[in-house]
Amino acid sequence: MYFIKETDKPSKILRFFNVLKLDKDKIVLPIQDEQIDEKQAQKLSIKTKKILDMSNCNKVILSKEIKKQDNYVNFINSYNIEIVDGKWLFELLACKVIEYIKSKKNINEQELSIAILVNTITESSLYNIKEIAKKYKKVNIVTNHIEKFKKIENQILDEDGLMITVVNNKRKSLAKTKVVLNMDFPQELVNQYNIYEEAVVVNIQGNVKIKKKRFNGVCINDYEIEKLKSFDDLDYDYDKEIYFEQKDIYEASIYKKQPIENVMRKINKDKIEIKRLVGENNIL
Repeated sequence: MYFIKETDKPSKILRFFNVLKLDKDKIVLPIQDEQIDEKQAQKLSIKTKKILDMSNCNKVILSKEIKKQDNYVNFINSYNIEIVDGKWLFELLACKVIEYIKSKKNINEQELSIAILVNTITESSLYNIKEIAKKYKKVNIVTNHIEKFKKIENQILDEDGLMITVVNNKRKSLAKTKVVLNMDFPQELVNQYNIYEEAVVVNIQGNVKIKKKRFNGVCINDYEIEKLKSFDDLDYDYDKEIYFEQKDIYEASIYKKQPIENVMRKINKDKIEIKRLVGENNIL
């Protein structure tokens, strides 16, 4: 895996010839914080791909600044290169996210109503539904696939004795819900629902904007985790702490093809916690 970052020391020659530098497991692009055009982005992405191909590598972590380079990111995506972005980890931290919101917003646990927006059944979505239902009494599953999730509702009740409610009323389902956990609804679908005006909406996949005029709540599209206490197992160096997101580094360290319970044990053992939730125009 490679870490891709901007240069510290700009050079006109390197910029003119679009020269990439290799520093151990880092690829340094000859740009700083300026936005590059599509032509330059394409040249840099082609050279990036050649380096990855030579190393038989298909996974990268982008620095905070490189993430803002939309043209470059789009080209990297078009080559089917996996960009570690922390979204997989975000879903696994769903319970910690709710605990964080409850604490920050001073919401009484008995009064906390939660809606999970989900259309696709996955191992992680099932895990989250069960774990959230264990801790909170008012949990609704909002989905377009009522019949499929009704089976899940009955299964969870029979096997775990946990109560959840499966609904899909665009006018009522979210009208009084204080925390909305959006697992996989796109923006267009989310905005079809009548959302409680003071709700906290957490978009696991990110890039969702609530367009309701009366919405005065918080729309979360990103997050940060607490600074890792030790980078010993993650090949620590100064650049990785300063230039890159902690969540990306940590996600990249996890072997994903293992039971989710094993991953959660590691997360809890490593004491990974939410540092802040990042909204469209505010931070929680």
